[in-house]
Amino acid sequence: MMQHQLSIEARFRPEILERILRVVRHRGFQVCAMNMASGGNTDNINIEMTVASQRSVDLLSTQLSKLMDVACVQIQQQTTQQIRA
Repeated sequence: MMQHQLSIEARFRPEILERILRVVRHRGFQVCAMNMASGGNTDNINIEMTVASQRSVDLLSTQLSKLMDVACVQIQQQTTQQIRA
């Protein structure tokens, strides 16, 4: 499996994390690490997520971008590190 790092900016809603995690799971990705921080005075949150899969991370990025309240999804880093499942 390959690991990918994503940076997601979204408007804070109680259900936004659940929606993001559902899309990650449905697209066949496994969450390896996740960190969330509020954007200070704004109503936004920043989520840093490391996911792993054999699938293309571009598909996941596109699907996450379509979610309501998600403003921006960026692929930060793509590593060729092999993970033993």
